Amino acid sequence: MKNKKILLIIILAFILLLGGAYLLYTKFSEGFQPEQLGTQQTDSSSEASGQEKQLAPDFTVYDKDGREVQLSDYFGKPIVLNFWASWCGPCQSEMPEFDEKYRELAGNVEFLMVNMTDGSRETLEIASSYVNKEGFSFPVLYDQSIDAATTYSVYSLPTTYFIDKDGYLTAQASGAIDGETLQKGIDMIYVP
Repeated sequence: MKNKKILLIIILAFILLLGGAYLLYTKFSEGFQPEQLGTQQTDSSSEASGQEKQLAPDFTVYDKDGREVQLSDYFGKPIVLNFWASWCGPCQSEMPEFDEKYRELAGNVEFLMVNMTDGSRETLEIASSYVNKEGFSFPVLYDQSIDAATTYSVYSLPTTYFIDKDGYLTAQASGAIDGETLQKGIDMIYVP
């Protein structure tokens, strides 16, 4: 009987300890959330520091019909450049937000959804089937030679870049982004 009481006290103390740790974590971690959107040099900061803005490196990918497409083909309008794969859960979670913004800003902001088409885990057929099944309307480009991923040093998915109308890198985000962060990035490259 005495052992049962001691065991019960230990279990209750453990539960209280876990509950207290959870409360402290939620209370103190709110102020320490990292900014997910990393910015590149802006006009004023680059001039002040003597550094020039970085032109977005060009690359070649393919459209659904197998035609070559280059990033520079889209300079002249702001660009949201997203690297993704259909097997990537975080990619799947952000794609509805991207599609919504694409529909809202069609003609004003280019959305380039670059699929990491490695030919084994991700093929053109698998990626196209996923996009069709979900009903996404944004254009999908296929990085079949991994030229774009190598050019942008994309080692994790999803990764998103925001490029201004003149072709300069403005901001970048690694990992899935929510609608608010997507809008922040768009606001950095597009003023209606």
